[in-house]
Amino acid sequence: MACTAYSPDLSAAERARFLYDAIPPGLFKVENAEDRIAWRISPEPFALDPKTVERLEVIGRDLAAFYRALNSLYNRSARGTAPAFIAEYLDRGKPEHVVRLARQNRFKQDLPAVIRPDLIMTDAGFTAAELDSVPGGMGFVGAMAEAYCNLGMEAVGGTYGIPEGFAAAMRAQSGKEKPIVAIVVSEESADYRPELGWLAETLRKRGLLDAYVVAPQDIVFTEDALFMRLEDGREEKLDVIYRNFEMFDLLNVPKQELLLYAARHNRVKMSPPPKANLEEKLAFALFHHPMLAKLWQAELGKDAFVRIGQIFPQTWVIDARPLPPQAVIYGLEAGGLPINDWMQLVELGKSERDFVVKPSGFSELAWGSKGVKVANDLTKDEWIATLSEAMRDAEKTPRILQRFHKGRRLRQEYFDREKGEIRTFDGRVRLCPYYFLAGEDVTLGGILATVAPADKRLIHGMTDAVMAPSWSKDGGA
Repeated sequence: MACTAYSPDLSAAERARFLYDAIPPGLFKVENAEDRIAWRISPEPFALDPKTVERLEVIGRDLAAFYRALNSLYNRSARGTAPAFIAEYLDRGKPEHVVRLARQNRFKQDLPAVIRPDLIMTDAGFTAAELDSVPGGMGFVGAMAEAYCNLGMEAVGGTYGIPEGFAAAMRAQSGKEKPIVAIVVSEESADYRPELGWLAETLRKRGLLDAYVVAPQDIVFTEDALFMRLEDGREEKLDVIYRNFEMFDLLNVPKQELLLYAARHNRVKMSPPPKANLEEKLAFALFHHPMLAKLWQAELGKDAFVRIGQIFPQTWVIDARPLPPQAVIYGLEAGGLPINDWMQLVELGKSERDFVVKPSGFSELAWGSKGVKVANDLTKDEWIATLSEAMRDAEKTPRILQRFHKGRRLRQEYFDREKGEIRTFDGRVRLCPYYFLAGEDVTLGGILATVAPADKRLIHGMTDAVMAPSWSKDGGA
């Protein structure tokens, strides 16, 4: 769809007012019930140059290759043809039934259909703070891309790049031209229902596929198939379940055993697959492990291996097991000297602590920045407590230590609704590109830009941030 401005002569403030009214309310959690929109509106999408868009497209193909390699190395580790510590780390803290799911033949080769990295724009390029294969935000970005299109500005990926990419991925999953898809949202993930509702409705309106957002309890099981019960009482036979719930929450999801039984017996496809081992932040540490470099390079090829190494920050698994006296933690120093005990990091001054500590994955603390600790924001006592907690919980809730890279500063426009004028602030940006996998094809469906005030340590959706789709001013979508 080509975007044509309905009124090309609007001022920046008038465009922002139009967007405030045009973007559907409820896409993003609002703390104040009087606010329709809980973030700052920009009068235009976040501008990227064509070379940056090309780079982001390459990153998408590289990340798809990374997931294939990670999956392969995990499977090889589990059967004893790659180092055992790969599977040991990726399975750590998980109950036996979750590990068995990841290793079942039915799911062994399955990969996520949607990949979304968090890319921080730094002075040196991009750094990937993390990867998400159960991402929120698809409907959020899609709805904003549609609104900006009405002002003549087409987002990277196209106005309907998000629903079109999602539809292509679901077609590839099911092998059907127009599959019936249930987007199953758990109570833990309830905040995502409104934006996923926009996605499902748009998929139906545009004739891409029949998709509906349902709760787990709306799924109906028979010996032959799964059905979803809709609000009007109809029951539709399902081809694909899109899993919008976290694996750590599995036992709290109603009918999860029936969903998994149907998926295991190929009565329905499940995406992303129920493989918690592919949802661990410590995969970055495995990528940087010197003993695994040749394995990664063999899986990825030299060029992709180098490119991924440029965007994945140095990362270590915080492991409580003692090292022998002659061993050191590779690549980690304190006071210019290598260390062999995590608690030696306690002696680092605030200015030397360019690290973050994060729960790796299988935990309620591992999403939404809930468990992230920025080391140089902590007092010494807090820093000691953070490292001590990571050591204490290493077996049940693995944490990683990751090099922190500060985003570069930029000036960002936004609409001040109280004063009715365009203002600017100093900010730092995180880009979240949405990549859709359909077989070997990887499509960039859209990019969410989040520009947070420069004094904020972590960049995420907040009332003081601008959130907008990205576009290429030279027309490169």
